[in-house]
Amino acid sequence: MGTLDGKVVLITGTAGGQGRVASLIFAREGAMVVGCDIQADANDETVELVRRDGGEMTGIAPVDLTDPEQARQVVEDAVTAYGGLDVVYNNAALQRFGPMPDFSVDDWRVAIAGELDIPFFVSKFAWPHLVRRGGGVIINIASMAGMIAGEVPPMIAHTAANAGVIGMTRQLALEGARHGIRAVAISPGPVLTPASDRDLGDDQAARDAVTGKTLLKRFARPEEIVEVAAFLASDRASYITGANYPVDGGATAW
Repeated sequence: MGTLDGKVVLITGTAGGQGRVASLIFAREGAMVVGCDIQADANDETVELVRRDGGEMTGIAPVDLTDPEQARQVVEDAVTAYGGLDVVYNNAALQRFGPMPDFSVDDWRVAIAGELDIPFFVSKFAWPHLVRRGGGVIINIASMAGMIAGEVPPMIAHTAANAGVIGMTRQLALEGARHGIRAVAISPGPVLTPASDRDLGDDQAARDAVTGKTLLKRFARPEEIVEVAAFLASDRASYITGANYPVDGGATAW
């Protein structure tokens, strides 16, 4: 018996990294997962991995969640797939990094759309379905950058967008409480996914710079973030709402 038995969970950004791990862990806990991503082939691989592991998952791809109409359709398709919706796991993000003097207006707009618009759109269109269900949970993956500034890499838009995600989560919790909707944010520190591992390559200086702010002096594994999310999505966390949980190796402690 899993902690999420019978719950329908929409997870965004499931083609790899934390989203793929979330699909596997949530399905392991008994959830019926609907996963979406802009990358169709990789998303199909996630669906196959979940099913091979004995889980239940439906994939929707390709989809661009910065387009509100596509975000609305994903939610409707998720509801249709399993007859309702209990949990929204806003994992998908499109990031841009760079220092203030050189950061273009176009990059700013891409970053805000990719990190703040996506969870707003998905939550907005999921909201009436959660109300109809008698409640549910919205989990927003933010970042420790929403709480502290960061030197490596420069992150003017990343900090702003994720501070917005954390603030939006508090407001969703306030407005959702009367409907039985809980809203919680998770702010990871540096997480080593296949994509970040590829981007860092053999640059040990860059890796050390990224992890240097953490007390544990290492990257998180995706599982270390997702297991927290699985708890927060479950009825075991029924008294938790409006909170932001740093899972950052101690980076925001000093």
